Amino acid sequence: MARVSNARNTKACLILAAYQVAKDRLARGGDFLNWQPYPRQEELGKVQSTDREKLLQELDDAVRNKAQAHASAVVAHYGKQGHPARPVFDLLLRYAISEDGALHAEKYYRTTSEEFAATRPAFRWRQLIALSRVTASEYGQPAPGYDEARRLLGV
Repeated sequence: MARVSNARNTKACLILAAYQVAKDRLARGGDFLNWQPYPRQEELGKVQSTDREKLLQELDDAVRNKAQAHASAVVAHYGKQGHPARPVFDLLLRYAISEDGALHAEKYYRTTSEEFAATRPAFRWRQLIALSRVTASEYGQPAPGYDEARRLLGV
C-alpha cells in the first residue's frame, strides 16, 4: 500500500508497520532482536544435493512434512546453486491453491511473486525462502471449496 498510495497514506503505512514490529517484539516470544533468521545454519548443513530435481523433491517433502526450517534451507541452497526460480514458484503454487494457511496462501504467493520481481537480485531469494516456510506451515489445512472446484472442473 505504501508503494502505490499518496504521501499521507504512505506515512500512515510506515507508522503502522513500526507499530506492528514493536508489538511483535514483545508479543511473539520476546527477544525479537536475537531471533535467528531462516534458513537456519543447522538446516543448511543438511541440504547436500546440487541436483535441481532432487532439491525440488526435497522441498516438496519438507512442505508435506510441515518442516518449515528445512523447506527454507532447501530453497536457499537451491538459489545459491544458480537454479531458476520458476520451478520453485510452480511447486509452491500447487499448495498456494490447495491450502489455506493463516496468511491466506494465494494472496501471500501473489505478494511474494511481485516482491521477487521487484527486489534487487542480491536479496530476491529471501522472498522465496519466506514463501517456502509459510507454505510448509499451511500444509494440511485445505482451502475451502478446493475439492468442490476440482470436482466441478473435472481435474
